[in-house]
Amino acid sequence: MGWSQRLFGSLWRVLSKEVKQHVGTDQLGNKYYYIPEYKNWRGQTIREKRIVEAAQKKEVDYETGDIPAEWEAWIRRMRKIPPTMEEILKNEKYREEMKIKGQDIYEKEKLLRKEELLAPPAQTQIKGHASAPYFGKEEPSEDPSSTGKTFQPGSWMPHGKSQNK
Repeated sequence: MGWSQRLFGSLWRVLSKEVKQHVGTDQLGNKYYYIPEYKNWRGQTIREKRIVEAAQKKEVDYETGDIPAEWEAWIRRMRKIPPTMEEILKNEKYREEMKIKGQDIYEKEKLLRKEELLAPPAQTQIKGHASAPYFGKEEPSEDPSSTGKTFQPGSWMPHGKSQNK
């Protein structure tokens, strides 16, 4: 952000009565701010805002995962209070444990497959859609089919010129 943008932003906040409150900073260096509801110089009520100033200023440098999930939930108003650093670290530790457990399960399944104690997943072949009247058949027939109380009309196919009179 250039000096002119910072100057304009500061001037705008002073004139619009917008007060930016620093709420927290995450381990990646992103800063989070809260702007409470206020009335601007025209008398319009401006609703509260929750914003983040990314540590990497360029948009091209931003990637998914640069904002922790807890802070993202706060920004999107899925939680009322901002997360604490302890909470973020606890959740990261839990995610790492789950990743390790998942890797262990994967390795155990791999060993069982090598020993042929575990059957490989069944391969299925899908032809068409189950709700179609010709499911599992090679080609739809012109004749209607009936089984008990259910009736499936046959597929309509145009007839040749000899049928038209």
